Amino acid sequence: MRLTQSLFALALIAGCRTPAGRTPASESTDTAAAAAADREMGGMGGMEADPHMSMTPTWPLAAGDSARARALVEQVRSGLARYRDVKVALADGYKEFLPNVKNQHVYHFTSWRHAVTARFSFDPAAPTALLYKEDSAGGMTLVGVMYTESPGASLDELNRRVPLSIAHWHEHVNWCLPPRDALSRWRDSSGGRPVFGPLGPIATKAACDSAGGRFLPRVFGWMVHVNAFAGDDPKVIWAVEEHDAHMKM
Repeated sequence: MRLTQSLFALALIAGCRTPAGRTPASESTDTAAAAAADREMGGMGGMEADPHMSMTPTWPLAAGDSARARALVEQVRSGLARYRDVKVALADGYKEFLPNVKNQHVYHFTSWRHAVTARFSFDPAAPTALLYKEDSAGGMTLVGVMYTESPGASLDELNRRVPLSIAHWHEHVNWCLPPRDALSRWRDSSGGRPVFGPLGPIATKAACDSAGGRFLPRVFGWMVHVNAFAGDDPKVIWAVEEHDAHMKM
């Protein structure tokens, strides 16, 4: 997927607001689809069997991998601790992704500038997204960061950024979306399941064409989470989602 197509997919389902404006708002059908993606990430126990999620394989541990991973965690903790205050993140240009979706497992605050530069270089001090969890008082607690890479990146390229023996890069794949002129069809269901989106059963272009939808073989590109502020357990630090460290990989 070209960069412009990937950014369009993000823009299709995203919006921005500040935490001070955390008031109920009506969800668009596109935002509801993105919320489904969040539920997918939080509720799937065996994502390797999910037709809408692709994970990198676990490579054998190579010399230097553990040291590289530890160094990255330390860089995140020492260089990005200022973002424990979400107001600092907002001042630095991070915007809340899916602002109208409530009760997310993990809230992503995204820098589009960093998302673009990440396609060409890797800077641990400039993650594409900061990851927060909402606390009992409605505030935001920093748990980690997310780095991204181009959808066409090779396993070698991903491994050079974050070792595949330690972390699991993931990407969202095989989405069938409603036609652009019929977004109300996000509400279509069959047998109690959505027809379209990451919780729907459609995972091939042929099936999507038959349903009258638009097929996206990839959405967003490669992503990896580093939950450096969530604890010291490597299973938590390198989990796809911090809240689900027991997830089978």
